[in-house]
Amino acid sequence: MGRLFWKFFFFIAIAQVTAILGVGVMVSIENMERNRSSSEIDLSPPASFMIRSAAATLQFGGAEALRGLINEGRQRRQQLYAIDEDNKDLMGRPVSAKLVEEARQLLRNEKRRHAVEQVKLADGRSYVLFIPNPNEDGPPEGHSGTPRLRGAADNPEDRGMRPPGGGRPEDRGWMFPVLPMAASLFASVVFAFLLAWYFSYPIRSLKNAFAQAASGKLDIQLEQVMSKRSDELADLGRDFDSMTAQLRILMESQRRLLHDVSHELRSPIARLQVAIGLARVQPPEKLDATLVRIERESVRMDKLVGELLTLSRLEASVTGSMEENISMQLMLGDMINDARFEAEANGKHVEGVADCPVAIKGNPELLYRAVENVVRNAIKHTAPDTTVQIHTQVDYINSLLHLSVLDRGPGVPEDELKMIFELFFRSSRTKTNSDGHGLGLSIARRIVEAHHGYINAANRLDGGLRVDITLPFHISDLAPSHATGSDV
Repeated sequence: MGRLFWKFFFFIAIAQVTAILGVGVMVSIENMERNRSSSEIDLSPPASFMIRSAAATLQFGGAEALRGLINEGRQRRQQLYAIDEDNKDLMGRPVSAKLVEEARQLLRNEKRRHAVEQVKLADGRSYVLFIPNPNEDGPPEGHSGTPRLRGAADNPEDRGMRPPGGGRPEDRGWMFPVLPMAASLFASVVFAFLLAWYFSYPIRSLKNAFAQAASGKLDIQLEQVMSKRSDELADLGRDFDSMTAQLRILMESQRRLLHDVSHELRSPIARLQVAIGLARVQPPEKLDATLVRIERESVRMDKLVGELLTLSRLEASVTGSMEENISMQLMLGDMINDARFEAEANGKHVEGVADCPVAIKGNPELLYRAVENVVRNAIKHTAPDTTVQIHTQVDYINSLLHLSVLDRGPGVPEDELKMIFELFFRSSRTKTNSDGHGLGLSIARRIVEAHHGYINAANRLDGGLRVDITLPFHISDLAPSHATGSDV
């Protein structure tokens, strides 16, 4: 068991033991105070009612009537005493002097006088009427056949015959509830142990899981360990599983990236080595063609390295300033002119008019490169003597700019549409005749997402591919009432 378990156990047990001791002391003090303030004379309302009835009987019926009432009460185990001036009971029963003294003191106490009555008869005799509390241990029979009263046995022999713990409260002293406190202490320790185990067990599992993850074992799952829990620790376990799953994906992606990069670099490097070897053995008149081949391969390698650096910046979220206002109308106008010039040099065409007076906040260099990658990809794959169309549509209600690039190329198989934006992916329809590296659309997707937009692709019904880019914008030059959208 680890340190955390003992910390939980120690502090929970200390708190519970302290609470038990505090409650025990309070109960003991309360019992002691109750014993000190207890009376040996019955102060209850029924006793007060009986005392008043007996006083009326004595006053109006005389001593004989009261004797009859006392005899009737004795049969019902109700003890009523009538003490004269000589401290003798009307019925001749023994009574302790302390009990009589307490009764006379109650006569002088206005708050408790209701439990004692003093009746003076016509012949001058005076009686004090009261009912003593019955003995806690039950009313054992005295030698006169009457129930013995608390305080009636004052001699040491009678007190010695009482069981331990019996007798008057003042004779018991300090009463501490040892047995209840021991039972509570045992229960507290057991539950403190269970509670500490309940909290420390999943934390130990998390500790072991983190240790395995640090050593490279990312296939561990805490869902099975914490499946029966529904608290924050179970949520932490599920978050750990999500983290390890994401780490596995990232590590697999990094391994695949290294493999693809090495594969893409191996081909131009091999061609460069072949070209250099040919340059050494070829006659001078063929050297220019070899140098052109070397230059072309070096340009391809430079382009690949540049794309990898851009991709690395995007993956690391190092995109530079993203707070510039980019005029999409100016940027798309320049891009369409450049794309038209490049397409016409290859026997293809580009149509489009930038009519989108909106501004997008972001990085102009990155955003230009994203859209340019999509447009140049369309020009590369569209069939000769066909047209690449660029459409813009402004949604002023939702503050969105929709940009579509359509070509007349071979398109992409439906099962590959979601994969064309992955790293180093090239469609099976264009892989054989393409000199790209499969990074252009992947970089475009990351740049668009960095600008809080999204990009997707779909095949056209009449042939070709359609790539749609949606970006949030800020209105710059044109009010919404002047244009609700444009499709050029």
